[in-house]
Parts: sequence; C-alpha cells; structure tokens
Amino acid sequence: MRPTLSWTPTGEATVPCTTELTEVVRAVGDGGVVVLSGAGLSTESGIPDYRGAGGKLRSQAPMTHQQFVGDEEGRRRYWARSHLGWAVFSRARPNDGHRAVAALQRGGHLAGVITQNVDGLHQAAGAEGVVELHGSLGRVVCLDCGHNSSRWMLEQRLRAANPAFRAEATQLNPDGDVDLPEDVVREFRVVPCTACGSGVLKPDVVFFGDGVPRRRVEDCRELVERASAVLVLGSSLAVMSGLRFVRQAARAGTPVLIVNRGVTRGDVHARVRVDRPLGSALTELAERLGCPPEREGLSDGVLGREP
Repeated sequence: MRPTLSWTPTGEATVPCTTELTEVVRAVGDGGVVVLSGAGLSTESGIPDYRGAGGKLRSQAPMTHQQFVGDEEGRRRYWARSHLGWAVFSRARPNDGHRAVAALQRGGHLAGVITQNVDGLHQAAGAEGVVELHGSLGRVVCLDCGHNSSRWMLEQRLRAANPAFRAEATQLNPDGDVDLPEDVVREFRVVPCTACGSGVLKPDVVFFGDGVPRRRVEDCRELVERASAVLVLGSSLAVMSGLRFVRQAARAGTPVLIVNRGVTRGDVHARVRVDRPLGSALTELAERLGCPPEREGLSDGVLGREP
C-alpha cells in the first residue's frame, strides 16, 4: 500500500459542520464513547501533522516500510534524521486536548482511547489503556530476532557510535525526524541489535505501506463494537487504518462525531463535524460535562522520560 499523499472530497453529501459542541456534549455525556485520535490532536504540542497546511506530505513522501526494510542507505538516512529529531520530539508535552481526553476518561465518559499517534502524549496526560494503533517511537524492535528495547537505550548507543555527529534540528517532521543534507547522512553510523548481534533495528511503529498487527486491529474492533459512539479527534481519516473503524461504527448504526480542522474522509459517515481548534473545543467539552482538565503538576511527555 503506497502512502495516501492526498485526499480530495468526492462530492458526496457532507456532514453538517458547526462550531457548536451541543451534539458532542450530549453523546459523550451518555458515556461509553470510544475516542479515535489523530495527528491534529498533537499539533498544539509542536508536532506537525502530515496533511495540514504545513504537512510533510505536501513536500515529500515519508519513509515507507518497503524502503526501510529493503534499502540500507534509506535506513541510514532515517536513523540519522530521527536521531537528531528525537531530542525535540521526545520532549513534547501534552496540550489542552490531551488533558481534556484524560479528564473525560477519569469522569467515566470514555470506554476506550485509540490513537493513531506515536508520541505517547495521551498517556503523559494521564489517559490509561490507550491502544497505540501505529505503535510508539519510544520502543525499538529487531527485524531479525524480534527483541524489543527502549528507544532511550538506542539513543545512547547512537551517540556513542557517532561522537562527531553535529547538525542543527530545524523543522520537526510528523514522524519525529528532521531534514538533513546528504553529506551529513553519509557519515552516520547505524548500530545493530544487542540481543542477536547483527539484526536490523526499526522503531516500533507502523510505517506507511505496512500493516497494523492483526491482534491490535481486533482489539480496536471490539472497542468500537461495544461503543455507544465514536468520537474522532484531529484526524483527516485519509488512511484506512483509522477510517475502517469509522466505517464499522456507521455500519452498526453507532453515532460518529468528528472534531477536526477541515473536512475528513469520514464526514459522510458522521452525525456532525465540529470545526474548531482541538485544545479549546475539548476543554470546553470536558468542563461542560463537569470534569475540567488538570492544569497543574503536569508530567513530562512519556517519551521524554530518559532513564
């Protein structure tokens, strides 16, 4: 599957668009709601999305699974860029939207949280039992022996293997890397798996062109099957990995509500779409339901907790 580089509305009947939260407040207030979040929820934490105004897909395609597995130079380029970007990405902090989702969960309104994001910010804000549909950049897996390890351990090894590596992080990309000139990339040394001694290391995330693990998909399907409603937050639903759960809900007659800046591929299945910034909209939602988000004593980002 090639990356979905763009998506254009087909002219089908669109969902009513509003800035009012009345319909969302009513549905979430009844409880049993499953949240499906996307990159738009994390943009207020400084992590850009793929398809927004400054999204990466507007200028270049991201790394695909096939490129990473089949091209040694491609892997070197990825790890050099990701190593530099990690210092910025891993220290992102939860924003008002993440804190509102955690507050709604504590208030008993949510039956589950599914996220397409790989940044750990839902958990950093206090949400529990989050299903990370596309994995986490905080973990690393060996493609040869299957050993799992901490990204922070890998970062220490990469620093040791590249003591002279010097570059300046400019604009962070959605997948946690940054753009680097080729002459800098060529000098970067990639390290092998410590468990088997020679295996290829990959971030424990689902790259474009790869498939979400079957068990994870089934877990999400079960959550959606039991949900009273599905609340989509900050996702264009341009790729099938998230859209399929919206379609599942629609087929079952389960209400779909969307809070997102701009149209989405799932609008045709939704009862309403609220077009507002996520942080302020979700804070208002939580407050109207009597569970205002915590604003003091916030934890560091989950990925930012270096052992």
